[in-house]
Amino acid sequence: MAAPTCNDGKLISTEMLKPKLPNKELGVRATEGGMEEVWEGPLLLEARVGASKLTLHPFSLSLPKYSDSALVCYVLQGNGLVGVVFPDTEKEQVKKVRKGDVVALPLGTFNWWHNTHAQENLCVLSLGDTSQALKYGQFTNFYLMGCKDKVHGGIMHGFSTDFVAQAWDLDEPTVKMMLERQSGAAIIKLHAPLRIEETKEEAAGYGKFVYNCEDAKKDVDVKNGGRVAVITSDNLPILSQIGLGADLVKLDPGAMCSPGFSADAAYQVTYVVRGSGRVQMVSNEGERVVDTEIKGGYFFIVPRFHVVSKRAGPDGLEWFSIITKEKPIFSHLGGKTSVWKALSADVLSASFNVDKEMEQHFRSRRMQDAIFFPPK
Repeated sequence: MAAPTCNDGKLISTEMLKPKLPNKELGVRATEGGMEEVWEGPLLLEARVGASKLTLHPFSLSLPKYSDSALVCYVLQGNGLVGVVFPDTEKEQVKKVRKGDVVALPLGTFNWWHNTHAQENLCVLSLGDTSQALKYGQFTNFYLMGCKDKVHGGIMHGFSTDFVAQAWDLDEPTVKMMLERQSGAAIIKLHAPLRIEETKEEAAGYGKFVYNCEDAKKDVDVKNGGRVAVITSDNLPILSQIGLGADLVKLDPGAMCSPGFSADAAYQVTYVVRGSGRVQMVSNEGERVVDTEIKGGYFFIVPRFHVVSKRAGPDGLEWFSIITKEKPIFSHLGGKTSVWKALSADVLSASFNVDKEMEQHFRSRRMQDAIFFPPK
């Protein structure tokens, strides 16, 4: 079976293309307050994107940090707060977040997350551009605070106490006390939720950075088929600073998404939010390089120009994707926007080596259907 290749000509095996759960060996960091799960692998490196999932237990706080990557975060579950300080700004922006929210964080943005709910976890998926990161395909986080003796102990511990004392105009005993009081790292468990008010004004030059996909007007909505909300810089302008687009797709039970591909050399980076189904992926040589079952929690990447199609199982199928273009362009092989409709009848007849009656029968199918096809 033929396999796609990287830019350097090395083969990408079919095993690399298979949807995967995050793996402990690939970097699960857990504390009493929650955990961060990380995907790694050669295809992430090739696409220069990263992927991680943050789970915060009730009343837990992800300590302030900045990343070496521009991020698009998606709230998978729960309610809470996100706080950000954008580059070249002086005021913190705090927003309530809930399931379905997309949070866009440009490169170098300080951010923290807090679960304000007493019983439910807050789960946040982060997908992003690592083309300027320290390591392609990985996010590197720089935490401000945390326990010195643990991984991700915090930047403040890296400086000597006399440097910190002079920088903040403090005496060294006070600095030493402040740096030694925190026993947690990265994620800490609190006894009660923080009482922080939402910020009403927007940061100059950045504007709105939270957008809810669940409430958004659907770009396509097919009865018994599916619906999609597409997020670009048109409805979330801050994405123009990140260079990524995103979408949330929900397929009804048994429905199918038309085979299609990204026509502008973009990668599709997909996380299955819930449900189950089947995905097939086809290379330029007409080989089915992926044909497998998928379910909630799985993650996969569609290489550039590869054709992909998904079909939902009995419980439906929902996924969230980023696309490595600000305003991606997709071409579909089925439905009313199908490329087959644009091709001349004689060319199609010759291409399939069938008579014109059969060609017309083929062309007439799905003439008015959008990209989602209900089950028969």
